[in-house]
Amino acid sequence: MKAQQALYIDGVWCPAEGQDTIDVVNPVDEQVIGQVPAGNAEDVDHAVRAARAALPAWAATPPAERAARLGALRDVLVARKDEIAGTITAELGSPLAFSQAVHMGTPIAVAGSYAELAATYAFEERVGNSTVYHEPIGVVGAITPWNYPLHQIVAKVAPALAAGCTVVLKPAEDTPLTAQAFADAVHEAGVPAGVLNLVTGLGPVAGQALAGHPDVDLVSFTGSTAVGSRIAATAGATVKKVALELGGKSANVILPSADLARAVNVGVANVMSNSGQTCSAWTRMLVHTAQYDAAVELAAAAAAKYGDRIGPVVNARQRDRVRGYIEKGLAEGARLVAGGVEPPRERGYFISPTVLADVTPEMTVAQEEIFGPVLSILRYENEEDALRIANGTVYGLAGAVWAGDEAEAVAFARRMETGQVDINGGRFNPLAPFGGYKQSGVGRELGVYGLAEYLQTKSLQF
Repeated sequence: MKAQQALYIDGVWCPAEGQDTIDVVNPVDEQVIGQVPAGNAEDVDHAVRAARAALPAWAATPPAERAARLGALRDVLVARKDEIAGTITAELGSPLAFSQAVHMGTPIAVAGSYAELAATYAFEERVGNSTVYHEPIGVVGAITPWNYPLHQIVAKVAPALAAGCTVVLKPAEDTPLTAQAFADAVHEAGVPAGVLNLVTGLGPVAGQALAGHPDVDLVSFTGSTAVGSRIAATAGATVKKVALELGGKSANVILPSADLARAVNVGVANVMSNSGQTCSAWTRMLVHTAQYDAAVELAAAAAAKYGDRIGPVVNARQRDRVRGYIEKGLAEGARLVAGGVEPPRERGYFISPTVLADVTPEMTVAQEEIFGPVLSILRYENEEDALRIANGTVYGLAGAVWAGDEAEAVAFARRMETGQVDINGGRFNPLAPFGGYKQSGVGRELGVYGLAEYLQTKSLQF
């Protein structure tokens, strides 16, 4: 998609207040592929006013009609699947097949799920002598990341629209073209003017203005824990609701009874997916000491197969950050068994698929989110030791447990301090709640749980 030199506000593409722009860079070859406006606080205010003006009519729109608009949006995304996948590949660097299957397939499924939920959800219910109404919370400020640029937008905008809210979207500055393509799709789907508004811009400027705007009723943010904390503090000044989907350092626990080869291979694939730029990636592999050497050998061999199969990380800053973590791990005593800091290509922000062995729980690479294709393998002595290590970070977003007996895996997973656990390679479910414990966030996305985030309740007693 060709970059729009405009913002999408109140149903039209309009110029930004200022003249500043943001270069969009292809991380594969480091070439500028477009420019978008760097919206400022005045642009955010313009968008919020449009969303506020559109709110009464959209909130009063029957749920069946809101469902129809979401269904139409899903159909537009399906029709434009290849085009938008190409845009994602150009600005994120994701291999085209992955963009088509995951970066497009998942948000299409999510949009469809909210079309169904909008038509079937009980927005009104009787509780004793009361009638309880689930009403839209109001104007939503959605601040989305670059790692899954369309999915993270749809995971916020679709439930907000299903609930009857209006939205101001501030996408990540690295992947704004995908957001522009989404705004085009919303327009084509017949969503009324002002219901979705798009302001491209920098986080400290446009994002901060959106989080602190007094006419925004809810801020939904996905990104790092550090930035999420600042957004929550800014939003707190006007006592607005905040939903945060933040960092992770998820544990992949392989119990001794598991199929070791399958657990290791799937675990490596999980970490390398999307070039490691997934907040829920199982970046800590926990293996019993008796199986440790075999697991390390399997993981090194598996990682070697991904050298030409994954794309770059998103930008030079992220590339240097990931390399720094690898160097830090080695300096603290980890053993390099695959990959490393040497660049695999002369151009582009590529990181070799990396596996670090002999990692201990207190090491930086076992505690902090790296957000790149780097796996740390830790050993444990017994089940209680494994649980201590698994729960031993400030994060609690996701995880995995493998065991020969499903009940054994479930029993362990129930004691993990994390929001979502895959049992023996369980499939991703777009209807299940997604979100974290501890510093991995507040609130849940996807399915009925995600819809509830955008609703407030009112009770009438009779």
